[in-house]
Amino acid sequence: MPFQLEALEVWYGEFRAVRDVSLTVNSQEITAFIGPSGCGKSTVLRCLNRMNDLIPTAKVNGTITYHGLDLYDSRVDAVEVRRRVGMVFQKPNPFPKSIYENLAFGARLNGVKKKAELDDIVESSLQRAALWDEVKSRLSASAMGLSGGQQQRLCIARCIAVEPDVILMDEPCSALDPIATARIEDLMQEIKKDFTIVIVTHNMQQAARVSDRTAFFTTEVNLESDRRTGVLVEYDQTARMFSEPKDERTENYITGRFG
Repeated sequence: MPFQLEALEVWYGEFRAVRDVSLTVNSQEITAFIGPSGCGKSTVLRCLNRMNDLIPTAKVNGTITYHGLDLYDSRVDAVEVRRRVGMVFQKPNPFPKSIYENLAFGARLNGVKKKAELDDIVESSLQRAALWDEVKSRLSASAMGLSGGQQQRLCIARCIAVEPDVILMDEPCSALDPIATARIEDLMQEIKKDFTIVIVTHNMQQAARVSDRTAFFTTEVNLESDRRTGVLVEYDQTARMFSEPKDERTENYITGRFG
């Protein structure tokens, strides 16, 4: 199991964004985080590759172990964590470079110098991201000229190119049309045999379609401060979560009675 979270809570200054998150992320599965806006899904996701370190006021309590190692131990290199735990963001963010250079960039940072090796990495990553046939004749063209769906698959290919163990996806389809979304979902199913995937999604149907396990988060309102803190309500196999949720709050959310 790549990740074990125990009593995780995250603060931004005096504000507790999320509390009491305990769950296990299994290898070579797709785990979905669902819940209403502001419930801490993305905050928890960013804890898994220490992206919250980049926010000066953020403080993470509890424990996250990654293959048995304490992810927040002072001896752990956050840059190395982010190499092993890649991330794909909500809005496609290709570099303003050629398609080829988008893929070769990370490999060069990892010390690959030979053009033949870079060529192999570029082709292999694009093949695995189901994009090679669409772009192989224009690798020197700007990545900015691709469609939104192609750009997002390019970003997934760029992530794959540095051979991470885990790929985090923060609402990767929210800016895409249904056809592009279906392609990304198919791609996720294809690559989960090689990678562990954790996805945040507002789309419950997407979670039901693609994930093996689902975590449902909701918010609690502090009546004194009127601030909302995210809490983990339920975590289970996706089929069970959507057919026999144990918690009434989960059922209410899934059936559209709130959120």
